[in-house]
Amino acid sequence: MVTGVSRDLGRRSAAALAAAPGVDRVVGVDVSPPRGDMGGVAFVRADIRNPVIAKVIAKEDVDTVVHMSVIATPGTSGGRTTMKELNVIGTMQLLAACQRAPRLETLVVKSTTTVYGASSRDPAMFAEETEPRRLPRSGYAKDASEVEAYVRGFARRRPDVRVTMLRCANVVGPHVVSPMTSYFRLPVVPTVLGFDPRLQFLHEHDLMAVLEHSVTDGAHGTFNVAGEGVLSLSQALRRLGRPSIPLPASAVGGVGSVLRSARLTEFSPEQVSLLTFGRGVDTTRMREVLGFRPRYTTASAFADFAAHIAPGPGPGERVVAGVGRVLGIDGVDDTDATPGPGRRGVASLAGTPALGGGAGQGGDARG
Repeated sequence: MVTGVSRDLGRRSAAALAAAPGVDRVVGVDVSPPRGDMGGVAFVRADIRNPVIAKVIAKEDVDTVVHMSVIATPGTSGGRTTMKELNVIGTMQLLAACQRAPRLETLVVKSTTTVYGASSRDPAMFAEETEPRRLPRSGYAKDASEVEAYVRGFARRRPDVRVTMLRCANVVGPHVVSPMTSYFRLPVVPTVLGFDPRLQFLHEHDLMAVLEHSVTDGAHGTFNVAGEGVLSLSQALRRLGRPSIPLPASAVGGVGSVLRSARLTEFSPEQVSLLTFGRGVDTTRMREVLGFRPRYTTASAFADFAAHIAPGPGPGERVVAGVGRVLGIDGVDDTDATPGPGRRGVASLAGTPALGGGAGQGGDARG
C-alpha cells in the first residue's frame, strides 16, 4: 500500500512499484483520485486521518506500507492546520492501523533532510545520528520531526516489522513541483545577501528507485538519501541562467509573502534558513548499509532539471525592476540582471535607502 498517490511523485512511485519484480499488487490510497496513469495500481479512496484505514489494510491483505503523505506545502492542502493534520494526525492513525496488522512485514517512510534544520552552527555534513543544532519550531520541519518520532516508537513496539526511514534531500526533476523547484523557476531568484549556501539534490528517478530498493532489498534503519556531491546556490543559478536579486535576510521573508500571495511558490521559514546557511548530509550508510547508489549526482540531477525549464518571460532588467517596485525599493541596480559571458546575473542593491544600505555597505552585493 502506497499513501499520497494523488500527488504526482506518489502516483508515479506507486506505478513503479507495481512494475517491480517480486511485487504482486500495489494499492494506492488518498482522499482524492490521482490525475494520470497509475499503471497496475488499484486506487482506494481513503483518508489516513480516519481509523477506517485499518480496514483497508486488513481487507487488501497488505504486507508492506510505503508512506509518502508527509507534505511540505500548506497551500496545496488547504492551509497550515490541514497540513499538520495530514502530516501528523494522519501518520499517527496510519501507524496505529499498522500496529494492528499482523501480516505487516515492511514499513517504508519517506522523510526529509529538513529535519536537520539549517543554522550557522551546523556541521559540514549531517550523519543520521547527528542531532539538529536548533530544533524546528513550526512548519514542515516540525511535522517531519514529529512523524519520525512516531515511526521510531512504532519500530520499538513492532520489532518484527522492518522499518526503513529515508531522509531525502530536495527532489528535483522535469516533473517535480515543490517549493524548491518553484523557487528556481522564478523569473528573478531572490537570494540572501552575503550567503552562498551548499545544496544537495535527489533526482526524481532516484527517489522512485530507492523506494523500490527499500521495499524489495532494503535494510532496517534511517538513511540519508542524496546525490553525490554538493552544489552552491550561485553555481545553480549560473547553470539556470536566471538573474538573481540579493536581499537582506529580513527582506527575503517579505518577498516570500509576496510570492506566496501571487501563488508563485511557498516560501517557508525553513526554506529561507536553507537558502542562508545551506545543508549537507553524509550518505555513507545509504551506500554501505542500505546498498543503494543514486544514478544521478547532485550536479547531474540539477542539470536535468535545468534542461527542462523554460526561459524567463522577458529581459532580466525589467523583471528585477518590477521586483524592486513590489518591495518598495527605489534605485535597484539592474545592470547585471541579464546573464552573459562571465557574468553571474546578480542585481546589486547597494545604497538602497529602503534596505538601510549606503556607500561602503555591501557595495558589490553579489552574495
